Amino acid sequence: QLTPHPTEKTIHVVSHEHGMTVTKTLQEGEAEPQCQSFSYGRARLRARLLEGASLLLLRVLARRQTVPPGLAFPAINAEGDLCTSSY
Repeated sequence: QLTPHPTEKTIHVVSHEHGMTVTKTLQEGEAEPQCQSFSYGRARLRARLLEGASLLLLRVLARRQTVPPGLAFPAINAEGDLCTSSY
């Protein structure tokens, strides 16, 4: 039988004049929170979608019931890593 093991994961994104800083915090049960922070310069972020914007775009495409072939966007995933979202 498994016992409850609460896990809380948060990602805090702050935009500033030089780019963006992402801070990830993971807390498992009563353990000390583990934090990671990293920054991206403006040049690397140009035309990138955050995870929430990507989900919103997906809903719009679903509502329209159409997806252009080969649709892909530079994105930032749930872990704060730079990636590509294909639809």
